[in-house]
Amino acid sequence: MMRAFGSRLVCVVIAVLVLSAAPPLVAQTQTLRFGVGPLQATPAETKKAFEPFFADLAKKLNREYDLVATTDWAGISVALANEQVDLAWMGPWGYVLANNDSGVTAIATAKYDGKPIYHAIVVCKPGSGIKAWPQDGKGRRVSFADVGSTSGWLIPTAWFRTKGIDPKEYFQYSDGATHAANEIAVASGQVDCATDFDRNRNAMIESGRLDKTATEIVWQSDPLPNDAIAVRRGFDPALAQRIQHMVVGISEGEAKSLLPNHYTGFVVATHASYKMIEDAGTLVGRIKKK
Repeated sequence: MMRAFGSRLVCVVIAVLVLSAAPPLVAQTQTLRFGVGPLQATPAETKKAFEPFFADLAKKLNREYDLVATTDWAGISVALANEQVDLAWMGPWGYVLANNDSGVTAIATAKYDGKPIYHAIVVCKPGSGIKAWPQDGKGRRVSFADVGSTSGWLIPTAWFRTKGIDPKEYFQYSDGATHAANEIAVASGQVDCATDFDRNRNAMIESGRLDKTATEIVWQSDPLPNDAIAVRRGFDPALAQRIQHMVVGISEGEAKSLLPNHYTGFVVATHASYKMIEDAGTLVGRIKKK
C-alpha cells in the first residue's frame, strides 16, 4: 500500500512540475486585436482585402483574432495608443505619430510590386495649363488628403515648407479627402489639383475607376517607405519577433492568396526605417525633437 501511495505521489509531483514548466494555456488562446488603416475606398473593402493576411497570421499563432478597419489614417494610431489594437497595418505617417505619441514599434515594411517604397504625387486636370509645379497652380483649387496621410498631407506639406510656401495661402486650399476622392474630384473638375500616391492612382486605373487620361501627375516625391506592420507599446517582444519572422517569410507565391493585389511580401523594419517620415513630421511641427 505504501509503495502504491509513494508511486502515486511521485506521479502527482511530476505532473505538477510539468504543468508549472509549460507556458500558460491562456497565453496561447488570448485574442489578438488587429487593425488596418484606410487602404481601400471604404472600411468594408479594406477589411475584405486584408482579412486573409490577418486570419492566416492568427491561425499560425493558434490565436483567435478581431480585426477593425479605420475610416481615417489617424484612427489606427489612436487605437494603438489606447491599446485597443495590438498589431496594425498602417501608413508611414500614422506609424510615426503613434511611435511619437505612445511608443508603437515597427517590425516590418510591406513590399508592393516587389519594392518597399512608393511616391507621393500631385495630380491635375489635363488641359488646365498647370505644368510647372507649384507656380502654375498658384491660386487654384487644390485638395490635400486628411492630415493623417503620409503622401496626401505630410510629404507635400513638408515639401512646401522647404520652399517657404504655405499651401493654405498659396492655393484655394482644402484637406480631409480620401485619396480616391481626390482623384475623382480632379477628374470631375471639382478641384484643379489634388494630392495622392502613385500606388492608389495606378490601382484606380487598373480597376477601371479612373481613366488614365483623367488626371496627370505634375509632381512626385522622393521614394518613401511603404506601409508599416507595427505593435503597440508593451506588446510581448518575443511574440513580436515571432510575428516579424512569419511575415517576412511570406513568399511572393503565398502573397498572391494572402495579400491584396500587388503586395508581394515584407522586409524587416525598425523605427529607423521611417526616419525620413519622422524628419518630415518634425519639419511641419507635429513631431517634437527628442
